[in-house]
Amino acid sequence: DARRSLHLRLGLPFDRPLLRIANSLDLSIKSRSSNLSTRKAGSSLLKDVHIGIPGSGVSGGSVSLVQGSYEYYHYLQDGFDDSGWGCAYRSLQTIISWFRLQHYSSVDVPSHREIQQSLVDIGDKDPAFIGSREWIGAIELSFVLDKLLGVSCKVINVRSGSELPEKCRELALHFETQGTPIMIGGGVLAYTLLGVDYNEATGECAFLILDPHYIGSDDVKKIVNGGWCGWKKSVDSKGKSFFLQDKFYNLLLPQRPNMV
Repeated sequence: DARRSLHLRLGLPFDRPLLRIANSLDLSIKSRSSNLSTRKAGSSLLKDVHIGIPGSGVSGGSVSLVQGSYEYYHYLQDGFDDSGWGCAYRSLQTIISWFRLQHYSSVDVPSHREIQQSLVDIGDKDPAFIGSREWIGAIELSFVLDKLLGVSCKVINVRSGSELPEKCRELALHFETQGTPIMIGGGVLAYTLLGVDYNEATGECAFLILDPHYIGSDDVKKIVNGGWCGWKKSVDSKGKSFFLQDKFYNLLLPQRPNMV
């Protein structure tokens, strides 16, 4: 109520937090790099790696992108070997970093074990799940976001990767109104979606994918040149499908809290 009163007196919007401790400015020199985010352990994460990447190639398309900053989480960071099973965990970490960087929460980005503990605490998983290498999907991510951040999510289901282009209009609306990163999960693969380029007249579209399966050093040029962050069409110019045709997909769309 006190914050709402101050928002009213200062003419600030009522749909996002602006007067919280999490909004305080860090003026230390080490935090001024535009694409690095420093953690307690002293190591740095890349931020906003999609900025400046080449276009999608969609003719006459309209681009809708994530709003605000996020950190790029991927395989093998922090010396933790999650190769082959941790892609959804990494996508979740990227999503939670968005909520931190937009000051909706000051909760630390959870480790894999803390994510597993959250799912055990709410009764979704048995205690033996902690410390396992069991894959998680969109539904589990929604449970963790609700428990740790109080964030609600919308889930879109498609029967095949070939149906994802049919959701481009809905995804574009999400980025324009909510602006949060999206997790796409299908089969045993998970990706983070940062935007879409959609031509409403022709139906042509491309997906801006941030790939958590990357295992190299945090080098923006290496990541972009290797296609680990870039535009992907459902079917490329060589006829190769990016999304699996024989798997169903769940898309997790975190909703921006309406709060001060």
